[in-house]
Amino acid sequence: MIEMLFSHPDVIGKGYGYRLLRFAVEHKGISKVDVNEQNQRALGFYQKHGFRVTGRDAFDGEGMPYPILHLER
Repeated sequence: MIEMLFSHPDVIGKGYGYRLLRFAVEHKGISKVDVNEQNQRALGFYQKHGFRVTGRDAFDGEGMPYPILHLER
């Protein structure tokens, strides 16, 4: 499972995130990721690369009211 994947703002849109994700999927067997529901950019990124929403929690892992979407590929 991918916990967090961030790219430096200077390189967003240059393919680094995709390459990291592809490595995780192809070489590490990653098929799940959690995304903050408010982070529509991240959600779109994962959906573009074959992940689909499979669940939702109203609170994050710390119990804070930040809804989390569960995605699987």
